[in-house]
Amino acid sequence: MRKFMLGMICLMLVGTVLLSGCSKPQTVGGSAGSGKAGGAAPVKLALSPWPGWFVWYLVKEKGFFEKNGVNVELVWFPVYSDSLAALATGKVDANSQTLSDTLAPASKSIPLKAVLVNDNSNGGDGIVVKPGIQSLQDLKGKKVATELGTVDHLLMLTALNKSGMKEQDVNYVNMTVNDAGPAFIAGNLDAAVLWEPFLSKSIEEGKGKLLFSSKDTPGLIPDLLVFKEQFTKDRPDDVKKIMNAWFDALDYWKKNPDESLSIMAKAAETPLDEYKKGVDSVKIFSVEDNQKAFKKGEDFTSLYYTGQKTGEFLKGLNMLSSVPKLDSVIDGSFIEEVAKQRKP
Repeated sequence: MRKFMLGMICLMLVGTVLLSGCSKPQTVGGSAGSGKAGGAAPVKLALSPWPGWFVWYLVKEKGFFEKNGVNVELVWFPVYSDSLAALATGKVDANSQTLSDTLAPASKSIPLKAVLVNDNSNGGDGIVVKPGIQSLQDLKGKKVATELGTVDHLLMLTALNKSGMKEQDVNYVNMTVNDAGPAFIAGNLDAAVLWEPFLSKSIEEGKGKLLFSSKDTPGLIPDLLVFKEQFTKDRPDDVKKIMNAWFDALDYWKKNPDESLSIMAKAAETPLDEYKKGVDSVKIFSVEDNQKAFKKGEDFTSLYYTGQKTGEFLKGLNMLSSVPKLDSVIDGSFIEEVAKQRKP
């Protein structure tokens, strides 16, 4: 799950987390990433249910961490917000999370560094509606569920704005995606803003129709690898090794698509055909895509532009007191060095 939880990030502590999928149960606790590379503790890298992040299990299964000489412990969080808290409180060294969820702790002076774009949502987030609703204008006065301050709340407002509507034009219901999906399937909502796998399930089981998705707003929702800033200072080589392992897995996937998808679907505990649908809803980023994303620009292909617009959106909702300086959060130096290393 991918939700923005500012108060939780600042105050919540994480205890024991049960792992599912292809990982064994592990405990999140103690100080992560302490020591110097060489005799250092394993790098604790957290992830949650999202199609693009199951690639980390392909990295693990095919031994690409070992190939690159880095000891990584994948830490599975069934609840995405718990992974945000774990990174903010130092229980893990790195997390797979959205850009919007990285701005929150940064605005509270929790030093983080985004070093890699895993993917962009490209249809993986969307507005699903009951049969009979044909346009965004048809949502006027209808019951629409999303969660305040999430990337999907941003998606909903973007969609309404494009159609000349405001949030006040719909009967807005503040509801988590975990609740909104089943509520839509049960027929208790006219529309819901969801992400995968809830989106596909609501369309198939709830006889819903996709009205608007992140495919209509390319670059609005980037999913990132984010480290504690101190870790990037203490162990920069390990950061690059992890990134190289990621790109090694992408190369392997390209050459061995069936095996790779099977490994990821197993980790997701999802039937292969369903997992393929999820993967098709994201754009996995290559080295070249990353290099472009980490450059300053004037559209959503740039993390700086996306971060500024997202920060302004969250500030407008009083979810941020100020938009953090993006240069302190977005660090393109690692992808540039990795790109040089990977040149033939």
